[in-house]
Amino acid sequence: MPDLGPLWLTLHLALVTTAILLVLGTPISWWLATTTSRLKPAVEAVTALPLVLPPTVLGFYLLVILSPTSFLGGLWVDVTGDALTFSFSGLVVASIFYSLPFMVQPLQSAFETVGRGPMEAAASLRASPLDAFLNVAVPLSARGFLTAAVLTFAHTIGEFGVVLMVGGNIPGRTRVISIAIYEHVETLRYAEAHVLSAGLVAFSFCVLLLIYTFNRRFPVHVG
Repeated sequence: MPDLGPLWLTLHLALVTTAILLVLGTPISWWLATTTSRLKPAVEAVTALPLVLPPTVLGFYLLVILSPTSFLGGLWVDVTGDALTFSFSGLVVASIFYSLPFMVQPLQSAFETVGRGPMEAAASLRASPLDAFLNVAVPLSARGFLTAAVLTFAHTIGEFGVVLMVGGNIPGRTRVISIAIYEHVETLRYAEAHVLSAGLVAFSFCVLLLIYTFNRRFPVHVG
């Protein structure tokens, strides 16, 4: 029977990362969908960088930024007594950066689909911008929120290069499922690697099936 420790650690990492990115990614996506600022292309490029950068490049710079000798890493050590590198907290920070576009882009697209009409109608009824966002934009963007959350969760589960660079391979601490598969293959334990890999394939298929089925059954209707 394969060791389930990396599986539970990976699920924990994916849940925490998805929850944090829902909080951070929603205002970023809303701003990108509604702004006319000249900075919009630059912000879009920054949020999309993880899509084109090799994971090892992103992982290397995160390793430098999060190391105890850096300002951020040193501050974290002073506050918590633990280093960000080679820790679960470091994996969370790395995953937030690596999975950011999978949260932002679907939400931005959903908010753009809503358009200005419903928001202007809410404003004409004296709803505050926050009320209009929570009671109009968010419900109309429910499909985008589901897509963003599921894609972020699934993408975090499949991380390898970034988590290896930042977290290494520490059992019970940073050994996620992708690292465990790599270790099994490296030590010629193909049967265990096959079980974990087949599980990821099935999970990825179910995720995509869920998204496509939901999108077909619940199309967006914006008035």
